[in-house]
Amino acid sequence: MIRFVVGPDGRVVPDLASRLPGRGIWLSARPDVLETGRARGVLAKAARRPVTVPPDLPAVVQAGIARRFGDTLGLARRAGQAVCGYTRAREWLASGRAALVVQASDGSVEECRRLIGGRAVPVLAPLDAASLGAVFGREHVVHVAVASGRLAEALEIEAGRLAGVAGTDGLRGRTGI
Repeated sequence: MIRFVVGPDGRVVPDLASRLPGRGIWLSARPDVLETGRARGVLAKAARRPVTVPPDLPAVVQAGIARRFGDTLGLARRAGQAVCGYTRAREWLASGRAALVVQASDGSVEECRRLIGGRAVPVLAPLDAASLGAVFGREHVVHVAVASGRLAEALEIEAGRLAGVAGTDGLRGRTGI
């Protein structure tokens, strides 16, 4: 679910952190629902007043959620709760420290299977290698292991929302893909 609020100027704004003041309008994180909400005036009806809805609302929401995912992953990296690279991720998985794996969406499924090694660990694939690399200050990154905790839970939630808005399967699965 994605929360929207109406700004003082009457413009609909996605509230991805669910913290902005005002009456919240909740829509499902699916592109067809967002487009219907924009085109049929559902947001204006829920707001009980005339509103201005951006014509590229699904794209704005998708970009915002992708940015939130990257920011959360960057926070996990700075907190020492995420490492990148096949070898380091494999070490974290072997030691039981990794609660989830983030793989680049353009990464190889077979390589991820080898990395996971049949462990029951969630695999997320919401961003491409260049976007993951930007989080870690590299040109590209394919594999990231994330330690258990609230940041890992937040990453799973954001990946699910991003997959829903993009209309793709950004969640590769729980056991060996």
